[in-house]
Amino acid sequence: MVTAAALVSAGSRGTEARDTGASRVRPVVDPVRERRSVEMVTAPVRIADGATVRLLRAGDRVDVIAAERSAGDARVVARGARVAKVPESLDSVAEGGALVVLSVPRGTATRLAGAGATSRLAVTLC
Repeated sequence: MVTAAALVSAGSRGTEARDTGASRVRPVVDPVRERRSVEMVTAPVRIADGATVRLLRAGDRVDVIAAERSAGDARVVARGARVAKVPESLDSVAEGGALVVLSVPRGTATRLAGAGATSRLAVTLC
């Protein structure tokens, strides 16, 4: 902002007598803010119902819902997450749910990891 003020001050010298309008320097009103892009990460998530995961394909969009094991309350942990991969499941692991890899913002990945540690996770197709 100091630089803009200095340019305005320097540009206006000597123009008071002959004001043609062409040599005027206009101050910057709003500084340009740098926008940070959302960093996407891949997050492996274990879904409680393995049969539901078998319905998913890469590119699908899902909401992830966490159901508390003790209280029975449910909450949406991720909305519109893109399915990046559906790994092949081993028959012996199917009883414990199935893995799906989602592409989500870093903050959502953190919430998914936390919810997966304390809740049963389910998905709904968007």
